[in-house]
Amino acid sequence: MKPALSRAAWARIAPFAAFIALLALRGAAPADGSWGFDPRWLYGVTVPLVALLVAYFWREYGELARQVAPEMREALLAVAVGLVVFVLWIQLDAPWMSIGEPSAGFAALAADGAIDGPLVAIRWVGATLLVPVMEELFWRSFLMRWIDAPVFQGVDPRRTSVKAIVLSTFLFVLAHTLWLAAAVAGLAYAWLYRRTGKLWASVIAHAVTNGALGAWVVATGNWQFW
Repeated sequence: MKPALSRAAWARIAPFAAFIALLALRGAAPADGSWGFDPRWLYGVTVPLVALLVAYFWREYGELARQVAPEMREALLAVAVGLVVFVLWIQLDAPWMSIGEPSAGFAALAADGAIDGPLVAIRWVGATLLVPVMEELFWRSFLMRWIDAPVFQGVDPRRTSVKAIVLSTFLFVLAHTLWLAAAVAGLAYAWLYRRTGKLWASVIAHAVTNGALGAWVVATGNWQFW
């Protein structure tokens, strides 16, 4: 039996839990605004709230706050991985590659059908700058290493087991509608973390994927990917 979770564990769980709770609330809120607000703007609450939690616990994130930044070749590898994941993500969308429907869709359009600039901005900033940090702290820094050892901070990511990578990626997949695309992304970010030993590498890759995806969604109108 694993011991109670440490403060370091909760520091990685709390921002993720807050994000998921607000995502669920956004999904439950009627799209017609009958609750008295446009549920899409809950994302405008989610971003600063989760960012404040990350900032509050920042000193707990030694792999981000105190770790040496990736070398140029590692950063370039991370960018390349992020772009490959983006390209695959928008291709792996056949019906059999999906699990249900998105819990909270996000079409950043005004009532007249025009693109809503402020909604696009808050969504893109959150998905590109905040979500990669919050999710990589939870899925890779915490969960992937915790599966190998309860005192996960002492686990060298370069020595994480195949079991930890597979199980953490499986759970990552369950949190996404496009299960095959999520499996590819989860394995790619886990591989990058294990190969470099640096969480910043997987954060960069995740940010590149989300940033490119957001730009593509706005440019093409494929809002179902957001």
